[in-house]
Amino acid sequence: MKEVIVIGSGFSGLAAASCLAEKGYKVKVLEKNDSPGGRARKFKAEGFTFDMGPSWYWMPEVFEEFFNRFGKKVSDYYDLVRLDPSYRIYYKDDKLEVPAEIEDLYVLFDQIEPGSSEKLKQFLEEAKYKYEVGMNEFVWKPSHSILEFMDLRIAKSALKLDMFSSISKQVRKLFKNPKLIQLLEFPVLFLGATPQKTPALYSLMNYADLNLGTWYPMGGMHKIIDGMISLAEELGVEILCNQNVTQIDIEKGAAKRVLTETDVYECDFVVGSADYRHIEQELIPKAYRKYSAEYWDKRELAPSSLLYYIGVNKKLKSLKHHNLFFDKDFDQHAKDIYEEPKWPSDPLFYVCVPSVTDDSVAPDGMENVFLLMPLAPDLEDNEEIREKYFNIMIERLEEQTGESIRGHIIYKRSYGIENFKSDYNAFKGNAYGLANTLRQTAFLKPKMKSNIKNVFYTGQLTTPGPGVPPSLISGQVVAQEILKQ
Repeated sequence: MKEVIVIGSGFSGLAAASCLAEKGYKVKVLEKNDSPGGRARKFKAEGFTFDMGPSWYWMPEVFEEFFNRFGKKVSDYYDLVRLDPSYRIYYKDDKLEVPAEIEDLYVLFDQIEPGSSEKLKQFLEEAKYKYEVGMNEFVWKPSHSILEFMDLRIAKSALKLDMFSSISKQVRKLFKNPKLIQLLEFPVLFLGATPQKTPALYSLMNYADLNLGTWYPMGGMHKIIDGMISLAEELGVEILCNQNVTQIDIEKGAAKRVLTETDVYECDFVVGSADYRHIEQELIPKAYRKYSAEYWDKRELAPSSLLYYIGVNKKLKSLKHHNLFFDKDFDQHAKDIYEEPKWPSDPLFYVCVPSVTDDSVAPDGMENVFLLMPLAPDLEDNEEIREKYFNIMIERLEEQTGESIRGHIIYKRSYGIENFKSDYNAFKGNAYGLANTLRQTAFLKPKMKSNIKNVFYTGQLTTPGPGVPPSLISGQVVAQEILKQ
């Protein structure tokens, strides 16, 4: 029986592990931290249950299809609910709620900018086409070379995919109201470039957002991880925590064993699901590395984040499950992340209150609050800086909602760039992976296949890119590549 070592237990690692175990491979997953899940871990404190990372559940069919391949359903592992409204946006002098029903969204657009609903229909029709082509033709390819994309069907599609125009240009050609422009540009903020530099191809994210909807797994996002762990263990996967990998031994061009601080594991294949750059540059001898240190330094990364997990001892009537605070200059914050990296002068931020939907994540009469401020990676990070921005966010939150919050906080924990580095060995403390720019799309990303014949990579620094659904897909694609060997 072939033995596979998977380094890291996030979405991509668990997906790869289950796919390989189902085909008869003996799979061990080595997790550095004391609990599995990678960025989607949870922790409990003072009666609250906090998701540590991802909080948006988009593209529900990707999750359903993953479990379906094993004869399972999402509902076997967690209860999924669609949020309505999908989210609320706070502007400087106004707020709007994005409805789950598309017809209600058309009405909302016409109220804000008369006649814009017809333009929105056109925009979303084009976004649907990009989504379907992207999901059917692009994301399931290992992206070893451009030849994978030289299919006549894909070539015919290329012109309609708007690869060489920006999403900003496309949105602003159709809409004039700044509120609608921000609503349509916001999903790309986490892809790793300003809307002005993000290919219009990624309007497919708007289709995922506005048409397919925003969902929530009851109990929290970690319920997805719990379900994937249950499935993996049912298939015979062994998940070992507190196993910090220190070295991959190479003999005659192949990985022979994986060393941790405490153990040695023999292997026939290695799947690197942890930070790609860390594994390649720190765990593998220089002679076998595919990329140089200079190569990695030139990569454009998606943002890092400053996070706060907060327990509030009262109900907050003015907040929805997802809340975006766009009451400051959107373009300036994007510039502070991507063009002139620094701590933002006037940050935008995001507030998730899952206890609005789910009573189980907070004690009775209280709220579970998650604050997120996107940041450029690799900035100086310390408690003094974090506290400064915590105060900015809380002051704005109280000002915009009219609610007293600061005096009701009974639990608070921060998480930032230095934590991403120490917990996940994340390159420059990035939170989301590699930016989805034109020069880092598809076959231009770091390759899944390494220079070592039995070592492969998966996750947010390789194909297809950042985000939970892409990571889930990435793990399945890398398993298929190993099965071809």
